[in-house]
Amino acid sequence: MDEVATKIIEILKKNMKSNPDKEIDMDTELTDLDIESLDLAVIVFDIEDTFGIEIPYDANEESGDFNTVGSVVEKVRELVSNSSDAVA
Repeated sequence: MDEVATKIIEILKKNMKSNPDKEIDMDTELTDLDIESLDLAVIVFDIEDTFGIEIPYDANEESGDFNTVGSVVEKVRELVSNSSDAVA
């Protein structure tokens, strides 16, 4: 697991309401993590701050981009790559 995945899993565990010792991998569904919607907003802000990116997310819309931990990791990798390309 790379640094992006490790940091995202740490952020998720920090915001889980119960069982922060639960095993989380790339296939873990976000709905299985006992994270409330307000906590999800905090998670998004935390990820943005950690990686220096802006995640296009609307809490009122279902997003196929954020079904599993792996889908979040891939989206963050993509956004980090795009932001570093813009700087270069």
